[in-house]
Amino acid sequence: MATSTSCTGSTLLQPISKIIDLPLDQVNFVVCQLFALVTAFWFRLYLHPSKTSPFIRHVVATLLGFYLALFCFGWYALHFLVQSGLAYGVMIFTGVEHMHKYCFVVTLGYLSFCQVTRVYVFDYGMYSADFTGPMMVITQKITSLAFEIHDGLMKREEHLKPSQKYLAVRKMPSLLEYLSYNCNFMGILAGPTCSYNDYVAFIEGRCYEPKHLESNGKENGKFKQSDPSPKGAKMIQKVCTCALSLMVYLVIYTACPTERVINNTFMASNPFYIQVLYLYISMLALRPKYYFVWTLADAINNAAGFGFNGYNTDGTPKWDRISNLRILNIEFATSFKMFLDNWNIQTALWLKRVCYERCPYNPTAATFLLSAIWHGVYPGYYLTFITGIVVTMAARAVRHNVRQHFLGSATLKLMYDVITWFSTQMAICYTVVPFVLLAVGPSLKFYSSWYCCIHLLCVLLVLVLPVKSRRTKQQASEHNCLSFPDNNCNQKQKAT
Repeated sequence: MATSTSCTGSTLLQPISKIIDLPLDQVNFVVCQLFALVTAFWFRLYLHPSKTSPFIRHVVATLLGFYLALFCFGWYALHFLVQSGLAYGVMIFTGVEHMHKYCFVVTLGYLSFCQVTRVYVFDYGMYSADFTGPMMVITQKITSLAFEIHDGLMKREEHLKPSQKYLAVRKMPSLLEYLSYNCNFMGILAGPTCSYNDYVAFIEGRCYEPKHLESNGKENGKFKQSDPSPKGAKMIQKVCTCALSLMVYLVIYTACPTERVINNTFMASNPFYIQVLYLYISMLALRPKYYFVWTLADAINNAAGFGFNGYNTDGTPKWDRISNLRILNIEFATSFKMFLDNWNIQTALWLKRVCYERCPYNPTAATFLLSAIWHGVYPGYYLTFITGIVVTMAARAVRHNVRQHFLGSATLKLMYDVITWFSTQMAICYTVVPFVLLAVGPSLKFYSSWYCCIHLLCVLLVLVLPVKSRRTKQQASEHNCLSFPDNNCNQKQKAT
């Protein structure tokens, strides 16, 4: 019910909240994002880099971001400034050699402090928009920038990996540039995370520079366009995706909430296969909530002119540079890795860049742990990511030992794809339930009702099936995808 949660932001839209029976925080969020979408078109047309200076674009983007934050979260939005200010102070007053480590600890620590106070001091279990959501994105941006500054000012060129060379920041950002990057109106509420260099190039109007070369190294001007428009079929497609996703979530998930899987009456009155089918439908209907939020955020950035990623072979512009998901690849994923590679893409890239590529010991476990800490302090998050480690290791073992036996014919390959699709969907549903239930008791009740079968199966597969270390090969592939965003990484992911 709309009255079951308190709102920390403006109450201007309270009448609408009562009419549609949704929490006011969520109504404020959606209205602000729609406002940002309209404002983004204005920003691109009337504050175009050819018409105004980067200074004005930075100021306007930052002030609009602060306004949206205040409207949604009230004075809790000051936490955004406090977190950003603390990290900027660390960047300025500590040496470059260790600045990235201090920024990481301070920024993630302040985020965790706010999450603990919100959950355990104020309102445990509040299911609505909260001020720590934007802080999670700001945390990604600050820590990414700190590592990029460290790479640009401290490391030699030959010691940087290809992706790090592209992302390295060669000079300390000004306070305005820093705040604009963290708190601009396009990404203050829902992201997505982007690199500092990409954002500054957008503000200064350099993001449309031609990147395609002929095989002889000369520039191909056939499809050259100084300022491609984000309007057209792609933008309409993203807006329609948002509308459809929101409708599916509100209609189907309301009728099939995940919490029902631990209802005693439901479990006693339905056979196990019905419970499995219900869980899949519930999770299938839950994902569109994230599709709506991330696709709308992507559309806002595109409308402002941010997100251009070169041209397709037919000359049409691509606007997926900071996209956060690929829906079809998620729904038809045939491996746990393929699902994760296409879900919350920018967060996955952040985890790779600040943790997986830099952690000297057990990077997979360290990455899952960082992801859990970043998401928050609900116990269900940790249960989900601990389970995710085991499932990832088991999926890797199966692929390494089994897949080659199904490549002999198209029929066998199709059979393998169908089996792995079903297994992946069940593993995802099973793994994510604690993420939705949040608390320990309900999560353990669910796992016990399934007799922890997927946990036991995964552990058995890891123990029985040998897996050779392929970290070097995987990192090389990841570096290529990160370094050359126009290459055909999607096909590589589909092949997994």
